[in-house]
Parts: sequence; structure tokens; C-alpha cells
Amino acid sequence: MSTELLQTLWFVLIALLWIGFFFLEGFDFGVGMLLPFLGKRDEERRAFINTIGPHWDGNEVWLIVAGGATFAAFPDWYATLFSGFYPALFLLLLGLIVRGAAFEFRSKDAHPRWRSLWDWCIFAGSLLPALLLGVAFANLVRGVPIDADKNYTGNLLTLLNFYGLLGGVATVALFLLHGANFLSLKLAGDLHGRTRRLARRLWPVAFALVTILMVATCFLTDLYSRLGLASGVIPLSAVVALLLAGSFLGRGREGWAFAMAGLAIILILVTFFVTLFPRVMISSTNPDYSLTIYNASSSPYTLRVMSLVALILVPIVLAYQFWSYRIFRQRIKADPRSLTY
Repeated sequence: MSTELLQTLWFVLIALLWIGFFFLEGFDFGVGMLLPFLGKRDEERRAFINTIGPHWDGNEVWLIVAGGATFAAFPDWYATLFSGFYPALFLLLLGLIVRGAAFEFRSKDAHPRWRSLWDWCIFAGSLLPALLLGVAFANLVRGVPIDADKNYTGNLLTLLNFYGLLGGVATVALFLLHGANFLSLKLAGDLHGRTRRLARRLWPVAFALVTILMVATCFLTDLYSRLGLASGVIPLSAVVALLLAGSFLGRGREGWAFAMAGLAIILILVTFFVTLFPRVMISSTNPDYSLTIYNASSSPYTLRVMSLVALILVPIVLAYQFWSYRIFRQRIKADPRSLTY
């Protein structure tokens, strides 16, 4: 296999890892953000946590693997991204740590104030990563200041531009919808009807923000100028998928609504990675300073070894994920006798 093909293959694999993370962790984040507001009693909040309890830590593996694959396949991309975006990534990591601790510590004491504290930690630990991930990806496709030595020359405030913040807010809204759809599939009784109604109310906001984001992507990035009119097909498909999600919600078909909202997330990420390719970080200082899969990659030998390892391990990871969701597929009731978390 040629070096160029290996570099392209690993770009695609990293894109798939990020897509998997956004799809799976997206509804986790959505459930976490809804937790303090949707749950009226402790038993209801426990039921919400039980919907994602068996899955949230496994879903985060996709993020870890995406970071590790970037480090191994494109070390210059990893170095520039993690050093330049360090404050944002530190806050993201802090949010994930607080959220993980909250899941474990919440049930250690039955005092209402104790549990309320950790419920709000779950909320903050879900909102912060969702917002920052949207901001980060929007800035990657818009372009950030990078000099000739592949160093990021901006700061945290550089990322807080209109398009970056739009990406963050749209991601939060979409994850909220994704989480509400997931809850409507997993909960029984009154909670099922409540989450279904909430999903219907969240849909117009998510649809409007995602539509604005996709239109802005065509005009505020170089997607259209590089790829022409055909470049609009994928972002348009994301909008159509979300439109279908709203239609299915109106007809009470939660499964299809969840699938279509998930498809919208996938298509948005595909839009971003298509905009990037073959670049991995776009320099707003000078296009010639951009990092690409060719000038940021590891040696051909490293890429070949990694490809063999991925060929063995990726199917195992996918099989485990499928198995875990199949085992815990039953609906959950707000009954303390049946709740684990």
C-alpha cells in the first residue's frame, strides 16, 4: 500500500472515530444536560442516569482512541492541536473528569443536597465538553493562525469568533435533542411521554441552529470555493435528516427520530472532514502553512503497523459496543428497586 493511500486511510479512520464519538457520546451529553431540569424526583433522575450508566465510559473510549490515533498517525497535527488548543482541551478534560466522578459519587450519600450537587456536576460536565467540541471543530474548518513552523499563534479568545461559537451552540442544541430522543427510547411510563414531548420542543431550536451552521459553513469556510456546487450536498443532507427527525417526532416514531438526529450528527462531521481534506489544520495566516496529511504524518512503516493493529482491534471494539447496547436494551422505570445507579 502506498504512503499516500495510508495517509488517506488514517485520515478517514480518525474521522470515523470522531463521528462515532459524537454519535454515541452526543446522547450521553444530552442526557447529562437535561438531568437537573427534567427529573422532578430523585428516582426519576436515577432512571435518567441508568439509561447511560452502562455506556458512558465505553463511549468515551472513542475520544481516547481518536486522540491516540492522531498522535501516532499525524504527530505534527497532534502537537499543534494539543499545544494550541491547550486551554480549551484542558477545560474539556476537566468537564469529563468532573462528570465521571459525579456518576460514581452521586449514590454514595442519600442526602438531597449531596445528590443535587453531583447532578449539577453532571450537567456542567456534559455542557462544557459539548460546547467546546463544537467550537473546536468549527474553528478547525474555518482556519486558525498557524505560522511557518506549524505553531498555533492565537489564544483561547481567538477561538471565540462568530462561527466557532455558532458551532458550539449548535452542537449543544443537537446533543440535547439527541439525548431527549434517546431517553424517549429508554424510559417507560410517564417519563417516556415527558421526554417525547421535550424532544418535540427541542427540535425547532436544534433545526434552526444546525441550518444556520451548515449555511455558514458554505460561506465562511472554503468548502464551496474548493469543491464547487456539489459541496452543498452533504450539509444539505444534514439539514434534511434533521427535518425528517422532526417529522418522525410529530408522528410518535421515536426510533426513527433518534436515527435521523444521529444521521444529522454524522453528516455534520462528514461536512467538516470533507472541508478539511487533505488538510488537518487550516492556517488562516497563510494557506501554505496549513498542516496536511502529507506534511504532518508519521513514517510509512508506522502507518503500516498501525493499520494491522487497527484491522484486528477495531472489529473487537465494535462487537463489544454492539453487545453492550443489546444487553442493556430494555426500557427503564423510575422504580428504586430496579435502579443500579
